[in-house]
Amino acid sequence: MRLSQRITTLSPDGDGWDLFYRARAMVRAGQPVTELTIGEPDTRTDPVILDAMARSAAGGHTGYADVPGIPALRAAIAARTEARTGVPTTPDQVIVTSGGQAALFAAHMAALDPGDRALHIEPYYTTYPGTIRATGGVPVAVKTRPETGFQPTAADLDAAAAGARTLLVNTPNNPTGAVYSRATCEAIAATAKRHDLTVISDEVYDTQVWQGEHLSPRALPGMVERTMVIGSMSKIYAMTGSRIGWIIAPETAIARLISLSLNTTYGVPGFVQDAALFALEQGDRLAAQVAAPFRRRRELAVGMLSQQQALTAMPPSGAMYMMLDVRATGLDGAAFADLLLDRHGIAVMPGASFGRAAAGQIRVALTVPDDRFATAFATLCDVAAGLAEGR
Repeated sequence: MRLSQRITTLSPDGDGWDLFYRARAMVRAGQPVTELTIGEPDTRTDPVILDAMARSAAGGHTGYADVPGIPALRAAIAARTEARTGVPTTPDQVIVTSGGQAALFAAHMAALDPGDRALHIEPYYTTYPGTIRATGGVPVAVKTRPETGFQPTAADLDAAAAGARTLLVNTPNNPTGAVYSRATCEAIAATAKRHDLTVISDEVYDTQVWQGEHLSPRALPGMVERTMVIGSMSKIYAMTGSRIGWIIAPETAIARLISLSLNTTYGVPGFVQDAALFALEQGDRLAAQVAAPFRRRRELAVGMLSQQQALTAMPPSGAMYMMLDVRATGLDGAAFADLLLDRHGIAVMPGASFGRAAAGQIRVALTVPDDRFATAFATLCDVAAGLAEGR
């Protein structure tokens, strides 16, 4: 079969998930592995949400649902957005999508023509470059550094922006845990206005902020008409398998995105939408329950790091991850992650999975129960100390 160049070039350097796949193969083979790899909350979807989903399905909401999203859910998402950001938002500025990943794809499809330059921040969530390529765009990384807290600078943004069409940002950030400051968000807005960019703001971790305050670029002056915001029930309500998210965008863009959905996913199952609506109607209570363990484990990790010198880290200000610099061990992130998995049964993601700017790092997901996390993180610190002392 002859495959298209578009699909065969999605991930020319690999998808960055090799170690994750290897760890899962070990688990299937019966080997004990502590998986600190992907952002899968260890708390599953709350039973009350599942009950709402089951009631909806049993009640007959199993046929085709409204492609843009059922009206009540679009209204609830709009209300949530307005309450959290202070920006007036209507249901006509909302489309429901098959998860945050589908929202990222749809937003870039709406904003890019084939060959257009599309900026994204590095380190980046692993699907970003492939998503851009899938829409015909050309991904261009804007590198950030630990010295700036992994926040893009105005100078770096401006230097990359000439001739670009879009800028993809993510705060709170995966993989770094950075929560963008007001100054950073203002630099993003200024660059977008100066170079006529569409900002695609991935805000799926907006309920997981440990330090600082989440600020959406859409909330800054003059940004409503040039911003698309990505949201998801996956991280907020531990509904990863339900595959439901959304895009907030100007009404003209939403109208075109509805047409795209009509010709791709044909919407999200009605019973899943009803469950999402139920969850949103509970306010912050359920979301807080999902977020609380990540805050605890962050504090556990920060405490352990303070007792050693082999690993350095910027304590994450948000999200469910921590980046650790392992270069004092004499290894890069990939070699350290391989050693940790092969000798100790602990799986973490090599930093290079998220771009070359993170090659000397590993990403640790705070996604296993506290006792297992504490044991695994202590082992990780001991391994690093032993390697550093042996150099």
